[in-house]
Amino acid sequence: MRKLLAFCVGNTDIERWEAGYGRNVRQPGQIRKEAAVTNCLRVVVQSLVVWLRNHGLFEVQNPRPVAKPAHRFWCPVLLFLAHHRGKGMNAQTDQASQQQAHQQQGYQVLARKYRPATFRDLIGQEALVRTLTNAFQTDRLHHAFVLTGVRGVGKTTSARIIAKALNCIGADGQGGATPDPCGVCASCQDIAQDRHVDVMEMDAASRTGVDDVRELIESVRYCPVSARKKVYIIDEVHMLSKNAFNALLKTLEEPPDHVVFIFATTEINKVPVTVLSRCQRFDLRRVTHDDLVSHFKMILDKESIAVDSDTLALLARAADGSVRDGLSLVDQAIALSGGAAIEQAQVRQMLGATDRTRIFDLMELLLEGDCAGALDILSDLYSAGADPVVVIEDLLELSHFLTRARVTPDSLNAPAVPQAERERGGSMAQRLSLPVLARVWQLLLKGLEELRHAPRSLQAAEMIMVRLTHISHLPTPEDIIKKLTGGDRSAANAPSKKDETIPLSASPPPSVSSDVPVVSESPSTPTPEALPQSRSALVRDARGYYPVPSRFSDLVALARQENERIFATWLANDLHLVRYDPGVVEFNPGPNAPPDLAARLQRHLQDWTGVEWSVRAVAQAGVETLRQQERDIADRLDHAAMQDAMVQAVVTVFPGAKLVSRHGVAAEQFIRDGLDPNSDPPEPGVLESLEA
Repeated sequence: MRKLLAFCVGNTDIERWEAGYGRNVRQPGQIRKEAAVTNCLRVVVQSLVVWLRNHGLFEVQNPRPVAKPAHRFWCPVLLFLAHHRGKGMNAQTDQASQQQAHQQQGYQVLARKYRPATFRDLIGQEALVRTLTNAFQTDRLHHAFVLTGVRGVGKTTSARIIAKALNCIGADGQGGATPDPCGVCASCQDIAQDRHVDVMEMDAASRTGVDDVRELIESVRYCPVSARKKVYIIDEVHMLSKNAFNALLKTLEEPPDHVVFIFATTEINKVPVTVLSRCQRFDLRRVTHDDLVSHFKMILDKESIAVDSDTLALLARAADGSVRDGLSLVDQAIALSGGAAIEQAQVRQMLGATDRTRIFDLMELLLEGDCAGALDILSDLYSAGADPVVVIEDLLELSHFLTRARVTPDSLNAPAVPQAERERGGSMAQRLSLPVLARVWQLLLKGLEELRHAPRSLQAAEMIMVRLTHISHLPTPEDIIKKLTGGDRSAANAPSKKDETIPLSASPPPSVSSDVPVVSESPSTPTPEALPQSRSALVRDARGYYPVPSRFSDLVALARQENERIFATWLANDLHLVRYDPGVVEFNPGPNAPPDLAARLQRHLQDWTGVEWSVRAVAQAGVETLRQQERDIADRLDHAAMQDAMVQAVVTVFPGAKLVSRHGVAAEQFIRDGLDPNSDPPEPGVLESLEA
């Protein structure tokens, strides 16, 4: 300030200058307090006026000085020179302060050092780059954007690049909005260093209330100070309260022309749909494994640090699609190696990861049933620093890898698969069946859930190993069916070869329960309504009548087909049939039957069939009701099915198994339609003989 005033006034004794046009000059050190805090521009103007007056360029006319006409142009000229002289001094001061701050800052993490500065530098977000580039080129930019995705995929970085593209003025200061910001103009540099006055970043996690949004809304109406657009970047926008979102809606829908909103969030489902409908949404996807490896390789080459491809693949796998997480791991690996070449063993130790070769060995021992060998490998991995949770997760990943290799062998040729894993994984996948791999996956998944809640992770992991080695000796359901089918046929044809296995394509032996599925559930007796409902629907003829039912059970089914549900229930539960012939029905009504059941039955039969029927209620005792007959016959058939040799073998293997359903022999074959001898069922011994 002293140098600036000395340039303007031509006198270095500026302590004597103060407000009041130089009047009441005081001694040095006696400057009034109000003069010391006077605005800089006001002091400059006052000093210039005094200097011009002393040189005869001003005439003082109370209450203000007026410039002489001949020299009036000197005031703006001197003010312009003073302004630019001070601006140059400020620029030099800012440059020096920046250099000093850079020296004090020291090392900068890789995630910030190599943060993308343009859309071309973004990796793995082709859809975002293409859309915004076309929008800038066609001048179809939206006023609000929402960027969503997992951590470390470039949400905040993309928001800053958009702000640069909107406010870039080019290296010559004459540029406009562009998809390729120059990065050298004042706006680009200020935005990159997060100090631009018109680009405001707000952390919604710490400013969640409606008062914070109200301040933002009040500042929206003011035009930008130096930029083309006023950009508001709100990070973690899903943390805003409901009232804050509601307060933002109107401004977000119709903001001023100079305002652009950019929201970033990792939980897009928590953002109200009313906000999403007002924004242009971009879903940033996880960066692929190959893109991460290429990106890490490029950065390490610039840092002059050697690393092999397997180590890069290990770091990329641990990054899980996040560039920031991956670069943080790369930073840690560089520090661990002391700036020298990064070794794979060091990275595995740093990550607590396990050697893939050892994981393959462990999986083979588990599937072979070698419990002692599997526990030894687990102990070695634990001693080397591997987390038991990571070991189980690696086994899960390997089981998934082997399953994919079994289903789609081409997956082994993916570039991300190392050659050693490709060869060994292909060999193991050919020797394992899908049921075995599916069973291993289920046990590992269940064990991982238990492991995360266990007080001692190593002990829980060892119990998982024991469980896996135990089930390796158990046959799969397919093997059990093959063995049971083969054993039943061999017992019938060649008793000396009862261990012979018959392929699944062979037809099962003719037996009541040859198609019986057995599961560990409570038994369920088929309801009497199941039989009539399983019949095919009757069709009316050209006259609109149904064919005459040949059996009483067909008559009950016809009543249900005509939606006479209550009437059908009376027929099945409260009618003891004495005689049933086409055109004749005689029955003994039960205690719950309506008194006009015979009349109703006769009327319905004539309406449905167009035939005259003789329906009578008699005192003679008839057979059991239809429902009771179905229950009795079903119980006897279930008992016969449980005596089957194959079913007995299954029950022996799976104790406590219950019969759920049975196919092949229907109860309707043994239902009696009255006391007619022609309709009597077989003797009781016939049903029991079916088990043979």
